[in-house]
Amino acid sequence: MKILIELPTWIGDTVMATPAIENIVSHYDDPEITILGSSASTELMRNHPKVVKIKLIRKNYISLLRISKKLGDFDVFFSFRSSFRSKILSLLISSKNKYQINIGNYKNCHQVEKYNQFLNNSLKTNFIAGKLTIFQSFNNSIAKSKRFPIMGINPGASYGDAKRWHSKEFAEVAIKLSVEYDILIFGGQNEKDIASEIEKILLKAGVSNYTNLSGKTSISELLVNISNLDLLITGDSGPMHIAAGFQVPTISIFGPTKDNETSQWMNENSIILKKSLECQPCMKRTCPLRHNNCMKLIKAKDVLEAVELF
Repeated sequence: MKILIELPTWIGDTVMATPAIENIVSHYDDPEITILGSSASTELMRNHPKVVKIKLIRKNYISLLRISKKLGDFDVFFSFRSSFRSKILSLLISSKNKYQINIGNYKNCHQVEKYNQFLNNSLKTNFIAGKLTIFQSFNNSIAKSKRFPIMGINPGASYGDAKRWHSKEFAEVAIKLSVEYDILIFGGQNEKDIASEIEKILLKAGVSNYTNLSGKTSISELLVNISNLDLLITGDSGPMHIAAGFQVPTISIFGPTKDNETSQWMNENSIILKKSLECQPCMKRTCPLRHNNCMKLIKAKDVLEAVELF
């Protein structure tokens, strides 16, 4: 059974699609899966035992035509993206059966459930959305400290500035907890600025037991680093969902986004911090009221108090 899957663009969404993907695997007899997607999403799925081929999708439409011609024929095509570009791709793909999610049809439930409901509606099945599943190629890219457990802080958020908690607050938490944890600072290439701000504050406070990994790790390395954490403090982000997959104790700071839809899935060691203001969740990339109080009013002491609950 040859199956083609177009993954969501973002890492977090791809992680949240894994329960549905595992249900696809269990539904078909010994499937051979080809995955399409961004460099980040495909890297996340690279080590899945049923994935036999990986293709990157470019943003231009000419690349869609080229890819579709090279892929060959499939028995089933699933697209976890509802964009116009994905609709064009679906027309070009040679497959006996084609299913594409319309995310607008699934409301008032967690993103994991949206993906799983799409699968059930497509196949006329009744699968339950299980745990997040992440496959790794190796287990120890970092050596655990002999002195302290490891805490990760993830200050960035790809969605937009409105989701970012202030670097000074992250730094204050790191300073206070540096006597108990060694610290890893996560972030992508576009988040090196905020990671650098935190690093400067740590150095000024005399904290040296940290490593700034922002912009320095591949997705595979990120997976292993997060899997080795004893605690993660993060905004609503891809690393937050990866941590849920590994059951890492996590404090998630929510502002403009919907925690009932994108919080950690099935992680018993998860605490959500939010302020529940009248203006939230606005789902905007930048604060339309220009005060960003949903994030600004959350302070380092709130996070430190939450840490004590673990």
